[in-house]
Amino acid sequence: VQLVESGGGLVQAGASLRLSCAASGRTFSSYTMGWFRQAPGKEREFVAAVSWRVGITYYADSVKGRFTISRDNAKNTVYLQMNSLKPEDTAVYSCAASRSVVDAREVRADYWGQGTQVTVSS
Repeated sequence: VQLVESGGGLVQAGASLRLSCAASGRTFSSYTMGWFRQAPGKEREFVAAVSWRVGITYYADSVKGRFTISRDNAKNTVYLQMNSLKPEDTAVYSCAASRSVVDAREVRADYWGQGTQVTVSS
């Protein structure tokens, strides 16, 4: 099983980035796919999640209205569109497959990607 993130980088405040998470190795239709982030010196936190089967989305309050999670079933890929980025969004962003949105919000997952760095300068 592999979850491979891409799309991170260094941007200025106010810019946008789109992260991708390519999933392979098993069927994820029963999972809730999530994006998480970990800033230096802080614990990993939930950012957003989407139920693979029906596409219902969930967001942390800190990103609601700025970030959009989506999935492309044909490509087995989950995306995180990040707009109006702020310096406090700087972190390593990881995607993961959780058994439920409850698990995702509590940062529990069965499978994790390796992460991609997002740095937002002021």
